[in-house]
Amino acid sequence: MSCRTAGFFSAAIDDAVLVVSELLSNALRHAHPLPSGMVRVAWLRSDDHLEVAVSDGGAATEPRAGRPTLSSLGGRGLGIVEYVAESWGVRHDGDTTTVWAILPAPRASLNGQVKALKEAG
Repeated sequence: MSCRTAGFFSAAIDDAVLVVSELLSNALRHAHPLPSGMVRVAWLRSDDHLEVAVSDGGAATEPRAGRPTLSSLGGRGLGIVEYVAESWGVRHDGDTTTVWAILPAPRASLNGQVKALKEAG
């Protein structure tokens, strides 16, 4: 079942797409592929959260949110993930590194009530 079919707010789906995009581009830019030559994207849906994860073959450095200067051309990806997600982190399993994020993903309607999204600011 897709998140849209499950009734999640469009904004929650947009946040998940943004986070997966950031994690995937970091894996492609900074890490080695898995032994299969690929990276893996996975997600797990619960009632009001969505966990997204990107697994790769690891890199020489540990993924961490940077604090780039205003004139920097990059380095903001995990900072964006940190802002949008309720939590995020890194798991290691042998030669596999997985960066995961848990996002609020309230459904548009639960028992006839609308849940509020996290406000920016």
